[in-house]
Amino acid sequence: MMTTAAGRWDRLIRNVHLATFTGDQEYGQLRHGAVALVADRIAWVGRETDLPAEFDCDEQIDGQGQWLLPGFIDCHTHLVFAGNRADEFAMRLAGASYEEIARAGGGIASTVAATRAASVDQLVAAARPRLAALMAEGVTGIEVKSGYGLSLEAERQMLLAATQLRDEFGISMQRTFLGAHALPPEYQGDADGYIDYLCLEVLPALAAEGLVDAVDGFCESIAFSPEQIRRVFEAARALDLPVKLHAEQLSNQHGSALVASFDGLSADHLEYLDGDGIAAMANAGTTAVLLPGAYYFLKETKQPPLAQLRQEQVAIALASDANPGSSPIFSLLLMLNLACTLWGMTPAEALAGITRNGAKALGWQGRCGTIEVGKRADLLLWPIDTPAQLAYQVGALRPSQIWIGGELRKDRL
Repeated sequence: MMTTAAGRWDRLIRNVHLATFTGDQEYGQLRHGAVALVADRIAWVGRETDLPAEFDCDEQIDGQGQWLLPGFIDCHTHLVFAGNRADEFAMRLAGASYEEIARAGGGIASTVAATRAASVDQLVAAARPRLAALMAEGVTGIEVKSGYGLSLEAERQMLLAATQLRDEFGISMQRTFLGAHALPPEYQGDADGYIDYLCLEVLPALAAEGLVDAVDGFCESIAFSPEQIRRVFEAARALDLPVKLHAEQLSNQHGSALVASFDGLSADHLEYLDGDGIAAMANAGTTAVLLPGAYYFLKETKQPPLAQLRQEQVAIALASDANPGSSPIFSLLLMLNLACTLWGMTPAEALAGITRNGAKALGWQGRCGTIEVGKRADLLLWPIDTPAQLAYQVGALRPSQIWIGGELRKDRL
């Protein structure tokens, strides 16, 4: 856990308990530890008693016995959009289903209309407080999807807004193209024609502009078929872009096996996932991203198959699914509590889901998600008695210090 390399450290965080999310200990915990930083990287990790007898350091920070954790990663969000769907919330409370609302022209279609009418500046202004709220709870890395534009120009607007937010907040961000989210009005009745448009025009143009880091789709009876998604994934592969998939949320379309066959980063939602899908994900190393916010908000009753995912050693991540329709929730900490109370995840599993496994879901496992030498210095200092408190308590919890790339950011959030 320690580096033997000598040299000058920029800062040393000492008198802390570490939840490294490495090794076999619960939380990867190491009590009475210290972490040294050089520039934006972790340079030394170990017990404070194992610090070199003499070391050179510009700044020492007393953690006052608090817990130091990796920065949190929200690996599935729809953060950029215009408008809201509070009226549909009322409709669902009155008995309408998600599918019924979507088929009646609500749902994603209503957000598409509002998003298409918004400028990049308006999209950024709307998303700014959402991102700030997530970061105030410790999110240092995030995925942001397009998918409410559904045309070349409107998808470009969304991705430009995400890029501007990334640069303004200095956060690690994966920008995901989700053109295969729903049918736009101009392609109603012609799903195959729309997929052609995405694969031949939209995705290549946006990728050429450097706006796309990954590609997603919605494989569902109210969205796109596995064969249509396969065509999107083939287009992504031709552009050397990794893929992921909204899969098995409302029914079993075998999307998880499909995305695994493309060595996909993740399959997300997964309430209706079956054993064949789990086996395919395990063989491909595809991460299972569970979204308790949508499960809760839509009043779903079928739980994702946690026991089987554990048995097959599929990495399990958690995310907010922050979006205007099925999870208008901008709190990753709340996801910890929901995953534990609704599904029986342990606090250690839940926290691994927004650190180590959240990083894996984005293909970032080599750069962040754990406290290890060489990883990016995205770190959170928490005034808690145990890491389990982060899953147990809802509200009134914030990190006392946040470092992003080694830079202290608490005062800027």
